[in-house]
Amino acid sequence: MEAVADKKLEMRIEALDRKMDLILDYVHQQKMSSNMVEDLISDLNIIGKDAYDATVVELDKRQLVLDSSELTGLAVSFMRNIGNIKTVLETLEMAVDLGKEVGPIANEVIIDFTRQLNEFEQRGYFKFFREFGPIIDNIVTGFSPEDLKGLATNIVSILNTVKEMTQPEVLGTMQNAIKAFNSMETETVPSYSVWKLMREMNSPEMKKALGYGITFMKNVSKDVKAEE
Repeated sequence: MEAVADKKLEMRIEALDRKMDLILDYVHQQKMSSNMVEDLISDLNIIGKDAYDATVVELDKRQLVLDSSELTGLAVSFMRNIGNIKTVLETLEMAVDLGKEVGPIANEVIIDFTRQLNEFEQRGYFKFFREFGPIIDNIVTGFSPEDLKGLATNIVSILNTVKEMTQPEVLGTMQNAIKAFNSMETETVPSYSVWKLMREMNSPEMKKALGYGITFMKNVSKDVKAEE
């Protein structure tokens, strides 16, 4: 029985030793933290004193006098606007976060845009558009302001004329006329006497051409009368 009691006593003593070690370790940690805080306070006091002395010297050099009431008002304004300052800081933080998220997307867009510009350059788009410069110069030098005013006045009529000219029938007729003109050898065109001309008038081609001409002149005459 005595052996069992001694064993329990030893176990209690060992438990007390462990607890004492923990307590001593905690006290040591607290002492180290206290020393660190004291050192930090000491360093901050030194830095604050140096900053204060430097500020006083700088203010003296610039001959500035601080009004305590103004400083008090500034402190009061700062305290009154803490909520606004917090809102601004939160907005700034949100903007920074948004910038971090949008940054990669913007980089991709810039890269794609650069590639597209390079593709346009390879295809010769920019060279093509650069040639518009001389065209604009010729228009500016070849037309007066009065000509441009007249163009502005009649632009609707001009566009309507261009619209009518782009009809398939009109384009076909113009192409046929151009082909016929290009097929002619102007230097070897034969001469026609009156009798030969009268004989040619009886040919189917000339009859059809005269029919086109007469019909065209009649239609023009009708349009002129309608406008009058």
